[in-house]
Amino acid sequence: MSNGVNGFLGDTPVRVIVKLLILSVAVGFLMSIFGLYPHDILIAARDFVIDLWNTGFKTLGRLGDYLLLGAAIVVPVFIVIRLLSYRR
Repeated sequence: MSNGVNGFLGDTPVRVIVKLLILSVAVGFLMSIFGLYPHDILIAARDFVIDLWNTGFKTLGRLGDYLLLGAAIVVPVFIVIRLLSYRR
């Protein structure tokens, strides 16, 4: 079992925990210097998803506008062509 855990973690569990602690302190220090906090990152990610959602629906709305604009020309032309070919 220990070989499986070591293989999964890449080292012994104690060494992995020590490495993670050191890396966590270093990253926490850097984030503090740059004024980044986990709560701010989560809010930014949420705002990104909301903006993407709203932009996507605006795009779909514009797509609908383009569809109606094109259909105003294409459908009558199609009907005229079908009527002209029906007489033959």
